[in-house]
Amino acid sequence: MNQTSRSISTNQTGPHDDLNRRVARALAHVWRKPVAEHTREAFKSAEQWRLAQGGRGLILDACCGVGMSTRKLAERFPEHSVIGVDRSADRLSREHGPLPDNALLVRADLVDFWRLALEADWRPERHYLLYPNPYPKSMQLKMRWQGHPVFPAIVGLGGRLEVRSNWRIYIEEFAIAIAQATGTSAPLGPFDPDDDPLTHFERKYHDSGQPLWHLVVNLDHRPGLLPR
Repeated sequence: MNQTSRSISTNQTGPHDDLNRRVARALAHVWRKPVAEHTREAFKSAEQWRLAQGGRGLILDACCGVGMSTRKLAERFPEHSVIGVDRSADRLSREHGPLPDNALLVRADLVDFWRLALEADWRPERHYLLYPNPYPKSMQLKMRWQGHPVFPAIVGLGGRLEVRSNWRIYIEEFAIAIAQATGTSAPLGPFDPDDDPLTHFERKYHDSGQPLWHLVVNLDHRPGLLPR
């Protein structure tokens, strides 16, 4: 194997002591951050595209990066509409072949996009969070999705949620946060992508010999989880 990527370096030895408080706060307090106009416009275009797809089941690929995962998911699930969202115009503009007809890449801020999706009653059948930035320093908990005010919107959308990481603690924290927010147990464990990784990160970590972890959980649609 080629040792081409660094392992996670962290000062945490287990799930963050402040995680439960952060989740409880997100569930109890209205988050008043205004939605950015560029994301509102991007969501409007995505909604129009989704409706034009004719009622296909929706797959949401959050933090899609260069869109490799969005393309692969669209190929694996040709009867679904797949929307990949990332905030980086540079990543989304990189050439990785044509998009399948059932796929769309959207440049938007996910913290706003998720809230708009919940407000618009989106109900993704599948929802992927593949190798999000783990922000591994303990002081960075609030930057991880499970410690972020938008977390109730993520789980409130419902569907089959799958989260993958090369840092087990990240997956453990996400499972704890899901259980706290919904009462649903989210099984987690090691993951082997075999010869068909969904993302460049997954391929790089796997080829470097790093263990990969994931959780998969089926969630009810619960828009009321996000305080308004």
